[in-house]
Amino acid sequence: MTEVGEAHVLVSPFPAQGHVPPMLKLAEILSHAGLHVTFVNTDNIHRRFLASSPALQRLAGLPRFRFRTIPDGLPEDHPRPFLQFLDLEESLRTRSREHYRELLVPTGKDPDGWPPVTCAVADGILRLASEVAAEMEIPVIFVRTSGACAVWAYLCIPDLIKGGEIPFPEEEEEKEEDGLDETIRGVPGMEGFLRRRDLPSFCRNAKSTSDRSLQFVTNANANVRRGRGLILNTFEALEGPVLSHIRSAIPISYALGPLHLLSRTFDDCGADAPLSSNSASLWQEDRSCLKWLDSQPQRSVVYISFGSVTMMSRDELMEFWHGLVDSGKRFLWVVRPDLAEGKIEEAIQEDLEKETKERGCLVGWAPQEEVLAHPAVACFLTHSGWNSTLESVAAGVPMICWPFFADQPVNSRFVGDVWRFGVDMKDKRGRSVVERMVREVMEGERAEELRRSAGEMAELARRSVGEGGSSYRDFENLVKDIKAMSREK
Repeated sequence: MTEVGEAHVLVSPFPAQGHVPPMLKLAEILSHAGLHVTFVNTDNIHRRFLASSPALQRLAGLPRFRFRTIPDGLPEDHPRPFLQFLDLEESLRTRSREHYRELLVPTGKDPDGWPPVTCAVADGILRLASEVAAEMEIPVIFVRTSGACAVWAYLCIPDLIKGGEIPFPEEEEEKEEDGLDETIRGVPGMEGFLRRRDLPSFCRNAKSTSDRSLQFVTNANANVRRGRGLILNTFEALEGPVLSHIRSAIPISYALGPLHLLSRTFDDCGADAPLSSNSASLWQEDRSCLKWLDSQPQRSVVYISFGSVTMMSRDELMEFWHGLVDSGKRFLWVVRPDLAEGKIEEAIQEDLEKETKERGCLVGWAPQEEVLAHPAVACFLTHSGWNSTLESVAAGVPMICWPFFADQPVNSRFVGDVWRFGVDMKDKRGRSVVERMVREVMEGERAEELRRSAGEMAELARRSVGEGGSSYRDFENLVKDIKAMSREK
């Protein structure tokens, strides 16, 4: 039997690798806090999870946690490339409303005897969830899976448009590179260091104010401002000044990160739980790389992963390859089958494998939390996705940042020039650049400085999720607020 006013949260992520795992961590800790949690996947995402993630069976066994799925409206054989996420978002919003509404406010009795949904926790870019919840008068708390620095930049986009800073003025081709170093003035708190090249990729690529991506971001911002609160996967010691700016616009904002550490705090098994049981990857992980790492000296390996979305040309891939080889360092490289434009030709793959037998390891996908926590790893060459950035922060591993998309250019600027536990390789190419930056982060006095800064921030991250820490307190406030909403019903 359920109690009157018992809280039931419907958690709805945008169906993509960078969005589902952190929101699944959040859903898990809400369940550990005593709330009923229904986690909504699309059919496609859930099938991928069942094939790749050991966490699903464990989570499904929790007494107050369950999975539900909805169709995304696309054909079964559709590849669903994330770079076309606007098409997926539109399909969900226009073709899945009834399915989502039935989960939010069922027409019949709940099969598990659970209480009605009292609060929706929705991805800030999933308009389907926010619009249907508003129609059904269910309170919504939004989640943005980007860091606070990028979220604040997104929230300032209307002001950047109004001030004429975006779209960028048309410039002569030969002056384009210098033009990207122009400082941005319309993002309060970042006036001294944020440049055009550091803005989210939507801003850089937009040719007019009617650009589809700009319009999408503007609408998402408006939705988030109308919610009952905003959840961010970050912590005060890392992004306190930016969080202050966000709270000037959205007063009820919870900083709960790093969520992958907070989930261990509230898990019954605690910090001793094996990381492998917590993996929420949509890709099949190749765990053989951990054995390879076991055979390497401490702090000797560069870990390279460009995430699930980044694509590069064959020439770019080979420049990274030659730069790594020329650096003389050991490396573990995640080379997705679709990392390079088109397919990576067999000849290239054979060349890579032949040359890396002695001091390199190539895998299609890696158990990243475990890799970054491994004592052999000294440096992370990353696309600067926020999940990867936070996982590196939590592990105390310095970064080389080569951003590709969305919030990543903002993140890389903060890593290199604000937090100073990494270097920003944005818009730089060529094997000599790769070699130089790998050496900079792995050798000498500069490497010691970066390692020290990274280690200090890792300790602050651990403190933030411990009892009494800033993220722990914000989570307690979130649970209290959700329970108060259930009493409003």
